[in-house]
Amino acid sequence: MSKDITILLVDDDIDFLTQTKVRLEAEDFTVVTAESKNEAEDLLTKDEFDLAIIDIMMEDEDAGFALAYHIKSKDESMPVIITSAVTSETGMEFDAQTDEEKSWIKADTFIPKPIRYEQLFTEIERLTRE
Repeated sequence: MSKDITILLVDDDIDFLTQTKVRLEAEDFTVVTAESKNEAEDLLTKDEFDLAIIDIMMEDEDAGFALAYHIKSKDESMPVIITSAVTSETGMEFDAQTDEEKSWIKADTFIPKPIRYEQLFTEIERLTRE
């Protein structure tokens, strides 16, 4: 896996943000973090990223969806991974595999929390090779 990849990691759960940043940096990724949709949008105006990993529910219940839409409107080729505990918290299942789901989710893949880092690393590799 190419390690010359800069990742935007967005989540309002500081523990998740810190732990995931440490795990990604241990794999030699460059990681920039944001704790909200607004902070992430500000970073996107200043820096370039190779991939974004974002939570769904942050300052608003749909902040992650809105951020994914914002990212894809600016750069459709930028891979977006959505991570969320929404399934375990609400029972609602989300995915981003079919064309219909991708038409409104605007993410390349969805990984439910608690995430398995091996799965996350596999998805990063897949999405940054395409």
